[in-house]
Amino acid sequence: MAMIRRRSLSLYYIPLSIFAACLPIFVNCDDNLNRTSSTPINRDLYHSSGDLMEMIKNLVHRHPDKLSMETIEAGNKGYNAEIRVVTYCHRRKDSDDRSKIRILLSFGQHGRELITTELALRILSILSEEQFLPNTNPVSLNSTLDELVIKVVPMENLNGRKLVEEGDLCERRNGRGVDLNRNWSVDWGKKEKDYDPYEENPGTAPFSEPESQIMRKLALSFDPHIWVNVHSGMEALFMPYDHKNTTPDGLPSQRMRRLLEQLNKIHCQKRCMIGSGGGSVGYLAHGTATDYMFNVVRVPMSFTFEIYGDSAASSKDCFKMFNPTDHSTFNRVLNDWSAAFLTIFKFGPHYLDELRAKASAANGDKRVSIDEYLDGYLMQRTQKDGKKLEVLDIGMQEIRTYFRLFLLSSVLLMFMFCSRISKNKYSRPTTPCEC
Repeated sequence: MAMIRRRSLSLYYIPLSIFAACLPIFVNCDDNLNRTSSTPINRDLYHSSGDLMEMIKNLVHRHPDKLSMETIEAGNKGYNAEIRVVTYCHRRKDSDDRSKIRILLSFGQHGRELITTELALRILSILSEEQFLPNTNPVSLNSTLDELVIKVVPMENLNGRKLVEEGDLCERRNGRGVDLNRNWSVDWGKKEKDYDPYEENPGTAPFSEPESQIMRKLALSFDPHIWVNVHSGMEALFMPYDHKNTTPDGLPSQRMRRLLEQLNKIHCQKRCMIGSGGGSVGYLAHGTATDYMFNVVRVPMSFTFEIYGDSAASSKDCFKMFNPTDHSTFNRVLNDWSAAFLTIFKFGPHYLDELRAKASAANGDKRVSIDEYLDGYLMQRTQKDGKKLEVLDIGMQEIRTYFRLFLLSSVLLMFMFCSRISKNKYSRPTTPCEC
């Protein structure tokens, strides 16, 4: 969710020197502001979208025993999108084994955040053992990965990325101007006082965008235990919620926070912000993917990671604000966050096992699968909150509501019609009897 709001900088902090220079000669200040230097995409560091996806395709072809890739397409009102999904399984034939821990990672949801897609490529290269991180034991890593099935979406917003590559370096939305991280159904469409449609357009309805539709179907079918939505704009490790300034109750929430604290200590040197997205950055975000994953898909460990941000960059210099521009920082970010994901792969299942152990103890030492436990936990949470969590999205809920109203109004109209006929029948005037 690119948790730095570019507009807050550009709307309010106009340097006094520029303002003073404009007044005497009655010049439009925007002319001076637009002269602010903008850092171009460093083609020596960053792949084009086409080249990056081609490299991933070739990587999959070189490692058919571990990797597979599918392309999913969708369209809506003349707008089409496609998303490629790479599946890693240490033994590919076991990729449908439901006993394994399932992890879903998404990169490039916002077009301007190029560094996130480079991280996707680096992680896939490490998983396929074409690249290695320092101080990583391959035997131990393979042992960890043997228990996982990992699905990677390297570039969720391909159409938006192409707009960035064509020169609109501040574009975060998809190919028709919708923010994909505001297009999900949990608390969709609510607007804060500082709402900016350029940055946060939620679309005409939940899941109006093909990209969001594809990701929803992928999440519901894969049913992951761990979800990470990867962004840039700052350094942060977020858990639900984005649409309110609190975190969830219960054991899964405690386990999420413990894992984030571990990542912050090992890989961020305690400089990353931790907590709920809505409670940590000073504004709420409605209709986000992570809130949907936790509330609706019931992913027990749902995260949003912010992997880089240059707070000193000009608000108009979007490429520099969201992406490293020098070789040293570029490699540091990729190495640090690749290592962070390997830590998730190693310790994430451990925290899920703790949930399973708690469930087994509560059931008289009867072994309970993590999926069974989470179903029970979420049912208890549902009863506690008095809310019904269901996989159907808000659009389906609205359809059911309108259908019930239609049936009710039809019954009422029929009742009124029949009452009117009955009243006319028995109130007809009669002729006096002539006896």
